[in-house]
Amino acid sequence: MKETVQTWLNRLLVADVFVVLFAFVWFAIALLGRATDLPLGWELWYSLWEPVFTPAIGILMAGAILSGVIGWVSKRLDADRPPG
Repeated sequence: MKETVQTWLNRLLVADVFVVLFAFVWFAIALLGRATDLPLGWELWYSLWEPVFTPAIGILMAGAILSGVIGWVSKRLDADRPPG
């Protein structure tokens, strides 16, 4: 059960990393376009910041912490278990 949860958590985090990286690349391109007065999607990116990208970053941070806690607890439980 623990392995299944951890596997799905890791898959979710990998997908979320790509969403966050995509948002960053889009941000950089849109910001460059705004600086040069080219319409490269700044308004759309900015309108998606609060409902899409902020939660994606939060999920990434929370998932990384949760994954670390699960690993720490499982290591701790395995150390307390008698061999055999």
